[in-house]
Amino acid sequence: MEHAVALFGSFDENIKLIENEYAVSVVNRGSDIKISGEPESLMKAAKVIDSLLSLINRGETLSEQNVRYCMALVNEGSEEKIEQLASDCVCITSKGKPVKPKTIGQKRYCNAIKENTITFGIGPAGTGKTYLAVALAVTAFRAHQVNRIILTRPAVEAGEKLGFLPGDLQSKVDPYLRPLYDALFDMLGAETYQKYVERGNIEVAPLAYMRGRTLDDSFIILDEAQNTTGEQMKMFLTRLGFNSKMVITGDVTQIDLPRGVKSGLRESVRILSGIKDIASITFNEKDVVRHRLVQDIIKAYEKIEEAKRGK
Repeated sequence: MEHAVALFGSFDENIKLIENEYAVSVVNRGSDIKISGEPESLMKAAKVIDSLLSLINRGETLSEQNVRYCMALVNEGSEEKIEQLASDCVCITSKGKPVKPKTIGQKRYCNAIKENTITFGIGPAGTGKTYLAVALAVTAFRAHQVNRIILTRPAVEAGEKLGFLPGDLQSKVDPYLRPLYDALFDMLGAETYQKYVERGNIEVAPLAYMRGRTLDDSFIILDEAQNTTGEQMKMFLTRLGFNSKMVITGDVTQIDLPRGVKSGLRESVRILSGIKDIASITFNEKDVVRHRLVQDIIKAYEKIEEAKRGK
């Protein structure tokens, strides 16, 4: 009965998604589920329900994102990949909530970070690039694998001029670093975060602060790396010290650099491809774990870009 409740969701929202996608009718009869509709649609709906039940059996909590992702895999004939979805917990947040990869792309990304010294995570907004990297950094820090977490991003405005910001240096750079703070607060809680900042175990700083340093025993995350220049990226990568890990995340479709300036992220991925202990993971719109519309927005923009390239 608990499985049926978990599968159907509150107000049968999960089953309604399946019914609308495949034009089938799904009815619960005691311990049986009856599906009726066209043969091909019926088979796909049955595969989705089987996949969702296998996730429930492994202790996963279903959400709209899970259901839509399972449907996308079944539609492309990759339902066997769903087996990989129920994965180990990456980190426990300050509120006791487990952080887990929710898509195949996210699972590959987490494995790449664990297995390599430098990992590039490239993909659209909402794919969990920064959040999962921070979760893995906190896990490594808690396990005493590293002594410091260093989070950095280039201070580039997203197409608008903010003018001169008031306050001291920290106040001026805070707006650029806010997404990194949000992820850290989630993992550690505000008080614990503040304690580690005061001790120097956690550092959140603009990319310009990295010059001239060697970062040993650290988990270093460079966010919004698409907004670095080639020189900045080279400077950052050569900061790597002993017993350290680097994660570089970015979305090459959202570059805010001045016209004519090449993105250091694109350049570095090309230059460093094939080097051992450096991994590059590319996400697509299926890995988006935000609102469903974010996937549709990304697809719509991709179509426009493809049309422009075609012309």
